[in-house]
Amino acid sequence: MYSKAETAKVRKDFWTTFGQYMNPVPAADGGRVNWQNYKTGVRNIFFRMKAERDFTSLGIEITHSDEEMQELVFDQFRQFRNILQTTVGQEWEWQLHTVDEYGKTISTISIAKSGPNVMDRNDWPEIISFLKPRIIALDEFWSNMKPAFEDF
Repeated sequence: MYSKAETAKVRKDFWTTFGQYMNPVPAADGGRVNWQNYKTGVRNIFFRMKAERDFTSLGIEITHSDEEMQELVFDQFRQFRNILQTTVGQEWEWQLHTVDEYGKTISTISIAKSGPNVMDRNDWPEIISFLKPRIIALDEFWSNMKPAFEDF
């Protein structure tokens, strides 16, 4: 078992390593991007990457506190579902009005891989290999579709 401090340090080390690995990769628009803390530039829409002990995931989170507005944004993403699927190269899981780990109602569009353990440095290449192409593809999708979400 790891202490809280050890767990926090390993996670921090992983995300630092991921950031260094991704640093030379430009954004779809040619600019620089902080891949591990991706900013969508639109309120209440976040791209979340997670590396845990038993899974790795990447997703879009819609966190608007008004559930009707949250559903409108989710429906807007549905309008672009085929474009997203084509850009990322696979089908993702769509969940309207689910509850996050803090008890807040959110909507998500995500993909996960079970197995790799962020606490095992030997699994880091597998985790990075999962996250890298998907966050790059998500950035490409977002660079084209972001204007459709800016009025929310």
